[in-house]
Amino acid sequence: MKGKIWDWYAPVYSRVMRAEERSYAYLYRRISKLVRGKEVLELATGPGALAKRIAPVTKRMLATDYSEGMIAEAKKGACPNNLRFEVADALALPYADASFDAVVIVNALHLLPEPERALREIARVLRPDGILIAPNFVKQRESLFARSWEALLSLAGLRFANQWTPEEYLDFLKKNGWEVRFYKAMQARMPLLYAECGIG
Repeated sequence: MKGKIWDWYAPVYSRVMRAEERSYAYLYRRISKLVRGKEVLELATGPGALAKRIAPVTKRMLATDYSEGMIAEAKKGACPNNLRFEVADALALPYADASFDAVVIVNALHLLPEPERALREIARVLRPDGILIAPNFVKQRESLFARSWEALLSLAGLRFANQWTPEEYLDFLKKNGWEVRFYKAMQARMPLLYAECGIG
């Protein structure tokens, strides 16, 4: 059911992400440096904004989402030749063990009822020296936009399954076997914590 809600919401979300381009500039630059020449998997790509930005520097990039509507939205417009979009469930990835050098999941773990399962799947498909890049919304002083965004999702039938403070989010990653190697608080319209991790 939730996949259908995201299918309906995909065009709206695409416009929201375009409005966030300036706020996410640091994220695009940082991730591009980390994934240069690597084989990369993105989970919860949404309308594909990040994937289209960073794919040109990668060896190969596969961007996935649970929602068919989001993938349809992501396929619109120009797309780098080494980037492929497909539907996949982050909780049961259809990829072989140790298939990727990097996995990127942006602002999605808080939506999953079992984010621990997603982290286990990420660890499985990552190569031993791979990197997880997992920026996520966190609880801080809430802005009007943050409250409005959460209210809009609630009206559509979607609620945040998890809400972490920055400290709680880092602790969640560590408790699930990840070594946090770098993190940075980012002030977009909704506060998020950027995190880079290796398998602990």
